[in-house]
Amino acid sequence: MTLPIAFSRWLLALCVGLACISAAQAQGNLEIDTPTISALRQSMQQRHVQLAPLYASGAVGLATDGSVALRDAGAVPLAQRAQANSLIAAENADRAALYREIARANGHPEWEADVRRTFAQRWIERAQPGWWVQQGGNWARK
Repeated sequence: MTLPIAFSRWLLALCVGLACISAAQAQGNLEIDTPTISALRQSMQQRHVQLAPLYASGAVGLATDGSVALRDAGAVPLAQRAQANSLIAAENADRAALYREIARANGHPEWEADVRRTFAQRWIERAQPGWWVQQGGNWARK
């Protein structure tokens, strides 16, 4: 009876180990570059100039799922909300495409969720002081 339990533990350890290796490999190649990835990064960089004041005001925050979210619509004047929503939608579309393309460029489209989680952590870690980030599902000022 101890053999099946030992085997089960070994199998579990193997599966966990393989999952960690896959995640590490996905994370190890996050800087991969292709023309598509370069275009997405450039688009995001250009948009950041418009998003930065929204981050600073607390209107927009960095979500745990690797997206940006309208955290406080009241911080955006009514006349500018449509533009803010358009910026957020464009940013989230580019982020989703970036995660997908990085996974594909690594030859592992199944890594997309791992790439997204890793980037979500990076975005939050690198957020400027005063920006809002999600932590455990709740918003907190960094």
